[in-house]
Amino acid sequence: MNTIVTALGTARARRLRAALTVLLATAAAVGAPFYFAPFQVFQLTMVLLYAVALAGLNLLVGFGGQISLGHGAFFAAGAYTAAVMLDRYGTGHLATLPAAAAGCFLLGLGFGVPALRLRGLYLALVTLSFAVFLPPLLKRLEPVTGGSMGLTVDKLRPPAWSGLAEDQWTYFVVLAVTTVALLCARNLLRSRAGRALRAVRDNESAAEVMGVRLSLHKTLAFAWSAMFAGVAGCLYTWVIGFVSPDSFGFVLSITLLAGLVVGGLASLYGPLLGAAFVMYVPSVSQDLSEAAPGVVFGLLIITVMFVAPTGLAGLPGRVLAAVARRRPRATAAPPGPAPGTGSAPEAEPGPEAGSGALTTLTPPGPAVVDAEPVGAPPRTEKE
Repeated sequence: MNTIVTALGTARARRLRAALTVLLATAAAVGAPFYFAPFQVFQLTMVLLYAVALAGLNLLVGFGGQISLGHGAFFAAGAYTAAVMLDRYGTGHLATLPAAAAGCFLLGLGFGVPALRLRGLYLALVTLSFAVFLPPLLKRLEPVTGGSMGLTVDKLRPPAWSGLAEDQWTYFVVLAVTTVALLCARNLLRSRAGRALRAVRDNESAAEVMGVRLSLHKTLAFAWSAMFAGVAGCLYTWVIGFVSPDSFGFVLSITLLAGLVVGGLASLYGPLLGAAFVMYVPSVSQDLSEAAPGVVFGLLIITVMFVAPTGLAGLPGRVLAAVARRRPRATAAPPGPAPGTGSAPEAEPGPEAGSGALTTLTPPGPAVVDAEPVGAPPRTEKE
């Protein structure tokens, strides 16, 4: 019974901490655009849209156990889908979001089928080739994509009733889409499909024996991952208002994968931390060394991975574990006296306990050959 009460108390405390954390995070997210400058609000907006892309990559790499070095290509596909719809067809901004998500889902589904027979470095090489050849292809499709000059589209405009500036309105729209995307990723991982995906990652043979269809879930992992990347690319078009093939080189794919690893694989908070790393670390590297920002960026990645091998999301747990190991252990009760040391043992009540008399117990020692009974008269010399 005590165990059940303790468990209920622990669960209630855990829920209370989670609710408090969500409340504080919501207050900070809502109040941020009113506190920071417009450029800083723009940076926070970019962090949010990168978090959507990393959440999709986390489904594939962190929870699916596969690897992709071509995630920037799906990001570019979503961005160009939104840009073409806005520039060529004059649709509204909100109409581009489901189109980019659906188009990238089908693209990932088609790409995931031939990738079923590949794994490890071979799969990484194939996905990297996809990220390498897409920018030249976009340049060739000049009547649709604008070629090397790219496309310039309108940014989000705040409605009159909102009373918000353009950067603030864009931030809140991207925040809403990011929140929905992260909740969808969380619910997906807690569903039957998410559990099957993790089973495939842990042991493919055991998962297949349990009835999990490997081909189906591996293909769906690519499709989901591409869909999230397409949504992030659509948000990128809304925020920047300009797309060009040079903005989506294979370096973007490498940066996204590095951000996910630094943030924390198979973690629900890892994409947010990794997105902050992708957004702020290159700018910090540029400020520290204008001649070689890539060197500073690489050294920062090495430093973070040395300090937190499991990513920034696992760093608090490592710190708490280290503090717990350094705590002094509770002092144990002093041991009783060893036999034969001569220390007096405890007293026990004798036969006359009612009168308060106590008899001292003698510790076991060597046997006495000529012992006298208690209360016997003294012996004489004749005896």
